[in-house]
Amino acid sequence: MNEQHPPRTLNGITLEKILEQLVAHYGWDKMGQLIDINCFTSDPSIKSSLKFLRKTPWARARVEELFLNMQ
Repeated sequence: MNEQHPPRTLNGITLEKILEQLVAHYGWDKMGQLIDINCFTSDPSIKSSLKFLRKTPWARARVEELFLNMQ
């Protein structure tokens, strides 16, 4: 029997919460390896990452995808 799983969504989860959970799970070093962007590799912080990701749709999409695959 095939069980259908509900689609994974980001409904109600802020970008800040996504980053906090990713950092807690992977750490900045691993995130920088998985998604090679300066805000993860050079003096990383939630604040600088939020600023960059809010202006950069392709990077935000990769972060959201990583988050969905983590769950």
